[in-house]
Amino acid sequence: MRLIIVGAGITGAACAYTASGLGAQVTLIDAERPGRATAAGAGIICPWTSAVDDPAWYDFARTAAREYPALIAGLADQGEADVSYRRVGALLLAGTGDHPDQAQQLDQAQQLEQAQQLEQAQQLEQARQRIAARRAGAPEMGEVSLLDARQAQELFPPLRPGATAVHIAGAARVDGRRLAAALVRAAARQGATIRTDPARAAMLSCRAGRVTGVSVDGDLVEADAVVAAAGAWTAGFVEPAGVTVPVVPQRGQIVHIGLDGADTSRWPVVLPSATGHYLLAFDGSRVVAGATREVGSGYDVRVTPGGLAEVLNNALSVAPGLSQGTLLETRVGLRPVGPDIRPLLGPVRGVDGLVVATGLGATGLTMGPLAGAVAARAALGLPPEVDLGPFDPLRS
Repeated sequence: MRLIIVGAGITGAACAYTASGLGAQVTLIDAERPGRATAAGAGIICPWTSAVDDPAWYDFARTAAREYPALIAGLADQGEADVSYRRVGALLLAGTGDHPDQAQQLDQAQQLEQAQQLEQAQQLEQARQRIAARRAGAPEMGEVSLLDARQAQELFPPLRPGATAVHIAGAARVDGRRLAAALVRAAARQGATIRTDPARAAMLSCRAGRVTGVSVDGDLVEADAVVAAAGAWTAGFVEPAGVTVPVVPQRGQIVHIGLDGADTSRWPVVLPSATGHYLLAFDGSRVVAGATREVGSGYDVRVTPGGLAEVLNNALSVAPGLSQGTLLETRVGLRPVGPDIRPLLGPVRGVDGLVVATGLGATGLTMGPLAGAVAARAALGLPPEVDLGPFDPLRS
């Protein structure tokens, strides 16, 4: 079967890897546009801490996290032994993120500090109970425990003094660029054709209610099925089919900080519950701080002073020890966001041979590999192994 996949981010790359492994004749097309979400994403794999009340989303995210080790092992068998995936654990923090020095300037500072500590302890215990209750259905999250400030700072030394935390041992991180590139290389070894050319525009081709392929600058590449995994650009790509996929870009600015001489390779992910921002570390003395969630950004991929300030202010309020690091780079990604938190995933009603895989939002690097694998199976006419009912790509 001839299958074209448009988009070589984490979802499209995983789709190409799965489909080529199942014997399909795969062509992967990507325009390498600036702002691709995979290239800028943090790569946090820890869905169990989410307070989102959406069982369909949570079940999908939990399954995606559970299947990560098998994916990494399969890539290792293909010669892709180091894709940066590592189980490092996560620290969920409570409180507002106020720096202790600021608190000391307030009237009745001691009483205020005691009240804050009590409130934070209550928040953390509630969070621990909520997360631990999910462990029966997600044993891969590992042990869930409370850490005092000393224990938390031993795991992530730049943390502010007094920061207590819930520790989730099974949380992991991964570099999206490296993982997507490894999936593409593995797909190519399985026979997939890779076509990347930022100067050429791909357009879906349809006739009589079914896809016929993809036109690249007027040259038709024929196919029996097409997977639209073009992230925030998916809606424009599928327009020739006469359907509307409700996905829009949401800008996220993310900062990389160097800490000369620090062994950051096993530092945990840090999730301050009050802000929605995060910190995580990679090999090479690198800490990643993020990220903005800029609704209505359009396809603007600029780094802005406001965005940079938001990320750094949040990072330093949580981990003031980062203040003397080196600002290495700022990345900008356009997250594909749908009408709600669920992915836009599955066959498109009324257009034979068209499958959509987008709308993963801020959890693309958690759910992308599973979304790509599900899309591949759906496109090849195989059972997707996931109930796609909640993820209708045309819902509004």
